[in-house]
Amino acid sequence: MDMMEFIKSEVDGNDVVLFMKGTSAMPLCGFSGVVVQILKLLSVDFKDINVLDNPELRSAIKEFSNWPTIPQLYIKGEFIGGCDIVKNMYANKELHKFLENSGVKFVNA
Repeated sequence: MDMMEFIKSEVDGNDVVLFMKGTSAMPLCGFSGVVVQILKLLSVDFKDINVLDNPELRSAIKEFSNWPTIPQLYIKGEFIGGCDIVKNMYANKELHKFLENSGVKFVNA
């Protein structure tokens, strides 16, 4: 399986997936940590994928989404964005609405 197929299978096979630096237990960058914190505040189950484990994945995810930075959040196969977008969506409750409309379970924090 090539890297694009791997990414697509992860995005399609998980309700919520976060491509990040580090893991949800130990984020290795502040931006990744912020997104993890938001998802944990909402009690969203998500899969974390550490792009630092694989340089090919790290560059392929940017190509896959046509987005230059990491972290990258996907919900129900849809690219949501990076740290600033997720932070803004959380602050104005757009993320809550998106999760609800997508049928993803969360706590309305």
